[in-house]
Amino acid sequence: MLDAYADGGGNFIDTSDAYGRGAEGPGGSERIIGRWIAAREDRDRLVIATKVGISPDLPGLSRETINTAVDRSLARLGVEQIDLYYAHKDDPDTPLEETLGAFQELIDGGKIRYAAASNYSAARLSEALRVGERAGMASYVALQPHYNLLERAQYEGELRTVCERHGLACMPYFALARGFLTGKYRARGEEVSSPRAAGVRQSYFNERGFAVLAALDEVAAAHATTVAAVALAWLLAQRTVVAPIASATSREQVAELLPATKLQLSVEELELLGSASA
Repeated sequence: MLDAYADGGGNFIDTSDAYGRGAEGPGGSERIIGRWIAAREDRDRLVIATKVGISPDLPGLSRETINTAVDRSLARLGVEQIDLYYAHKDDPDTPLEETLGAFQELIDGGKIRYAAASNYSAARLSEALRVGERAGMASYVALQPHYNLLERAQYEGELRTVCERHGLACMPYFALARGFLTGKYRARGEEVSSPRAAGVRQSYFNERGFAVLAALDEVAAAHATTVAAVALAWLLAQRTVVAPIASATSREQVAELLPATKLQLSVEELELLGSASA
């Protein structure tokens, strides 16, 4: 799947020290990606993002935790520098000065290029950005929020305003609404083999969810492309969004996602999708 993604032009890979535990153990996703990077031998072309803060082994954003976690992530990934290092979740028990000071030390030491935030409220993100203006503090350059056609309210308000005001890049996770926006869920009684299926049905099997699917079908047919590509293209057309994050479990699914990067939606198509998801 990683080969298919890279061969299709992709170069931005998002992971976390908390992903893919399973048989690989803690940091399993980073280990898999690290082996792949070594086999590809084109590290300079890739943009690697990982996170710290919610792993059961290293929770929180204290200086000690960050310093331990980054060294482990670097070793698992097999790289000398992480391009984008996220605070995976806000840690209200650790002063922002301690967290951002630790991130700046990593930048100064060459272990990371930039620091970013994920799952921050608008108020805490604003506070972190104010702290980041001080000497010796890192300033967040990106935000990873939960944002897609069916999850709009949380981001399209104060959070987006903060990103716009400070020039932060938005990298939405669950860009395909845990798979619902791929179109694989078509009937209320249909069985779909996915660990997220139960949550998807509970959240999106309603009039609004199926209205969005119908609008996606219409736009996808007009462009002879996939429903997933249209859903990602809608995100790419939104203010501040730089790179929506999507998951795949097969090479075929990767192929369904890649057309989004070249898909230009018309104003009318964006309005159709926006109205259906309002």
